[in-house]
Amino acid sequence: MITNPTPQRSLRAHRPKRLSQRAAITGEYIARLATRLTDRDRWLARMLYEHKVLTTHQIAEIAYPSVRAANLRLLQLYKWRVLDRFQPFIASGTAPMHYVLDVAGAAIVAREDGLDPRDLDYRHERAIGIAHSLRLAHTVGTNAFFTALTAHSRSSNPSGQLTAWWSEARCERNFGDIVRPDGYGRWRADQSAFEWFLEFDFGTERPDRVAAKLPGYAKLAATTGITTPILLWMPTTRRETRVRGALGTALSTLDDPTLVPVATSSADFVINDHDVHPAAARWQPLDGRQRASRRLSLAELGRAWPHLPPLPLSASSSVTTGSSDSWKELPPPSPCAPGPTPRRRTW
Repeated sequence: MITNPTPQRSLRAHRPKRLSQRAAITGEYIARLATRLTDRDRWLARMLYEHKVLTTHQIAEIAYPSVRAANLRLLQLYKWRVLDRFQPFIASGTAPMHYVLDVAGAAIVAREDGLDPRDLDYRHERAIGIAHSLRLAHTVGTNAFFTALTAHSRSSNPSGQLTAWWSEARCERNFGDIVRPDGYGRWRADQSAFEWFLEFDFGTERPDRVAAKLPGYAKLAATTGITTPILLWMPTTRRETRVRGALGTALSTLDDPTLVPVATSSADFVINDHDVHPAAARWQPLDGRQRASRRLSLAELGRAWPHLPPLPLSASSSVTTGSSDSWKELPPPSPCAPGPTPRRRTW
């Protein structure tokens, strides 16, 4: 039986040449890279160390003027083994390239902080192994939430700026004995700031299982003395309605519900063609009436709970950290890429 032949362009395709892993971590090679990498390249390496995996589109929207510009530079970083990449299988169409940190990038991140690469919590097998992780879609979806906020921060008319973004792994290291949020963010708009823990919901858990996380957040607030709102992002408004009912029931059982301010939103809630980012007026606080009079923006959420003290405008977090790992924890990178740098010649 004759089937469709392989396209000619596929027959001509070739895999870009790359150094071996052993050659890519030598001191001589890392020194040569020092003259080739821009501030944005180094920042991207730190972002991938922090957040594990980013797609081409996500990297383009937070750091490059276009997808073409991103692809050209990402290919170069891939050849230099600063980044590695994979393309997941999907049932229909073609998945975008997914980028992770490679061995040369990890060595550069470590050296910049005065660490030996062996002391850094990094293994290439584990980094690229996320391609087979059952949580890959959840990680990419969580990162998409924050990259959308970063992209809005870089737009010509932003309503605010994302000043802090912690990964799930960093949150787990600091709060994992009590809660395990999918991320932490901080948003600054006008003369106010708002911070939150994110629960990114794919609709795979029963609503009561989602609501069962609230007592842990109440315990964290009581332990640290800091009340941090929880934002739940859900796939559909139908799912949001169901989960809100379970959340309201769970809040009513807490000794002090004010320790757990909650707001919800859904991916299919559309205001208009322009305000599709998470900072828009799409958030619905959960209170005794179960439904606010209107949906609020991230900046307005900071005033939705009057009992919360105002946050300082500095980019630093007010949440208490308590990492006890034996290796030195690197500080989280800024969500916004450094400014443009002069163009450098390539090898």
